[in-house]
Amino acid sequence: MEVKELNFREMAPEDADDVEVVEKACFSIPWSRDSFWKEAANENTLYLLALDGERVIGYAGCWISFEECQITNVAILPEYRGQGIGTKLFGAIIEAVKAKGVTAMTLEVRPSNAPARALYARYGFKDAGRRPHYYQDDGEDAIIMWNTRL
Repeated sequence: MEVKELNFREMAPEDADDVEVVEKACFSIPWSRDSFWKEAANENTLYLLALDGERVIGYAGCWISFEECQITNVAILPEYRGQGIGTKLFGAIIEAVKAKGVTAMTLEVRPSNAPARALYARYGFKDAGRRPHYYQDDGEDAIIMWNTRL
């Protein structure tokens, strides 16, 4: 589905239902609506929504601890993928955390997720290690990536 009017804004607790829809469409073991409500209410997190007009079509989130943050989730509804929305959203969350004083960012990604790994590499993330059998659904490892020079 082609995006008509792309914009971004911070997630609020009342967005939890819409974010849960995206989560369930993207992940085999999705976070619950309640988890997103708690994340949105936490002062040490930042979640940005990708919107097509008023419709939530994706989100990216992170936990912030002093000058570092960890990306927790990045998701775009399947029917909106391939339009550069994830790239723009990822850039927007990096700019948002930099404005909060963050200078380094980390994340985990599946080795099999080539599009995500390429996106993160474009933003300066480098492989820094592995977490064996990290993903509960299939036991796939996670690649730990860092960008220490935001």
